[in-house]
Amino acid sequence: MSDPVISDFELPATGNTAFKLSAQRGRNVVVYFYPKDDTPGCTLEGQEFRDLHADFAKANTTVVGVSRDSLASHEKFKAKFEFPFELLADTEEKACELFGVMKLKNMYGKQVRGVERSTFVFDAEGKQVKSWRGLKAPGHAAEVLAFVQTL
Repeated sequence: MSDPVISDFELPATGNTAFKLSAQRGRNVVVYFYPKDDTPGCTLEGQEFRDLHADFAKANTTVVGVSRDSLASHEKFKAKFEFPFELLADTEEKACELFGVMKLKNMYGKQVRGVERSTFVFDAEGKQVKSWRGLKAPGHAAEVLAFVQTL
């Protein structure tokens, strides 16, 4: 399946801000979608992006995390694990639908609709240049960093 062409989106973000993709021109952008704040895999993924944050900054790259959780939930999650990047609240699933990350998953034998862990990289011109879908959290941030360092 080829990725949809994403030209722009805007969502409320932690730190009492809003994130708009088109406002990031001149920098690479990593947009990572995760299922839920403060769950084991999502925490690990956020911690790995946190621990590599200085390297992403050196590579002229902004990192943002997106889930369907509220801003209040994001603020707690961000503070608890000291994430140096913003988390975007997609409570209405606008970006989730735009990026096509909503999937039916099996949870304890039941079909539930949820966010498929996915990451998208945009170059400094705002063009999507890479995506990962259905990924596992461990080691993923390092893989994304290795890619953005080639841009």
